[in-house]
Amino acid sequence: MKEKINVTDYANHIVKLIPKGILLNTNGDKFNSMVIGWGHLGTLWGRPTFHVYVRQGRYTKPQLDKTGEFTVSIPLEGIDPQINRILGGQSGYNIDKVKEAALELEEAEVISTPGILQYPMTLECRILYAQDQDLAKIPEDIRERAYPQDVPGTNPMANRDCHTMYVGEIVDAYIIR
Repeated sequence: MKEKINVTDYANHIVKLIPKGILLNTNGDKFNSMVIGWGHLGTLWGRPTFHVYVRQGRYTKPQLDKTGEFTVSIPLEGIDPQINRILGGQSGYNIDKVKEAALELEEAEVISTPGILQYPMTLECRILYAQDQDLAKIPEDIRERAYPQDVPGTNPMANRDCHTMYVGEIVDAYIIR
């Protein structure tokens, strides 16, 4: 069962959990989920939106580009360290994250990318806009820390790959019960 929610009623909860690591889910060639610690919940062009940032070399990027949609999964309680360790430290290129993290997928209502039962607050999003970062416009101290040019793109944290920002219109929001 899914309980429909007004996402703004949960804005503080979502924003507090973003830096701790919530989940970005895609469903292109296969379902994949990754931990994200950057994101924005808000309104753009009069529509409710969630913005996500994905490095160029991530398995998730071509999935987003192919499908034009994603879900965001947020826990109601705390972050599950086992799930976040697997989804944040392994690549969808190399493993089946659903199997490795024992994820229970829940079919979406509007789009084709499932949510995750263990992180039951679900935002279904369709991509409205995507933009690659211009590293030259990022302050030098941040650029050096977040985008060291001597670290290959396969490194799971800071590396030389810039991010693509995806603006997703929230087309449905609910809690999986």
